[in-house]
Amino acid sequence: MMNLDFSFYSWDIISKFVLKGFYFSIMLTVVATLGGILFGTVLALMRLSGKKWLDVPATIYVNGMRSIPLVMVILWFFLLVPFIVGRPIGAEMSAVITFIAFEAAYFSEIMRAGIQSISRGQVFAGQALGMTYGQNMKLVILPQAFRNMLPVLLTQTIILFQDTSLVYAIGAYDMLKGFETAGKNYGRPIEAYLLAAVVYFVMCFALSWVVKRLHRKIAIIR
Repeated sequence: MMNLDFSFYSWDIISKFVLKGFYFSIMLTVVATLGGILFGTVLALMRLSGKKWLDVPATIYVNGMRSIPLVMVILWFFLLVPFIVGRPIGAEMSAVITFIAFEAAYFSEIMRAGIQSISRGQVFAGQALGMTYGQNMKLVILPQAFRNMLPVLLTQTIILFQDTSLVYAIGAYDMLKGFETAGKNYGRPIEAYLLAAVVYFVMCFALSWVVKRLHRKIAIIR
C-alpha cells in the first residue's frame, strides 16, 4: 500500500480516458431508466389487466428476467441480437437494449406495487365519472402511484448505475473501462481501480442521500 501513487492522475488523464466512459455510463443509466419505466409500466398493466392472454406472458417475462444474472443477459443480447438482425450492432447499442429489457422487469414490479397501493375507492370514483380504464389509469391512478413509487424508482436507478460497470463483459467503454484503460497505460492498475471505487461510492452515496431526503418529504406530505 505504501507504493500507491495517485499523482499521475490529472485532468488531462481524466478527460482523455475517463470522461468518455463516464458520459456513456450516465447515458446508459438515463436511457435504461426511461425505457425500463415505460416498458415496465406496460408489463405492470398487462399483469393487472385480469386477462390471462396478457397476464401470463408478462408474468413469464418478468419472472424469467429476474431469475437470470444481468451479466448473462448482457452476453446473450450481445451474441444473439446481431444474429437475429443479421448485422453487428456494437457493444454500446447492445448494452442499451439489454438494460432496457432487463430493468423493465424490475421497474414493472415497482410499478405494479405502486398501482396496487392506491385505494380501490379511487378506481371506483373514476369509473363513477364515466372514465375508461385507460383514462382512469392516466389521470387518477398513475399520478398518485408515481409519487408513492418515486423513492423506490430512484433507488433502482442508483442500482442500475452501479450495474452499468458490467458492460465490461462485452467490451463497451463505460466509466470503469476508462479508469482501467488509464491505469494500464500508466502502469497503475491498482490506483485506477481504487479511484473508480471512490467515484462510484461518492456518486451513489450522494444520490442515496437525496433519495432519503425525498422519501422523508413524501412521507410528510402523506
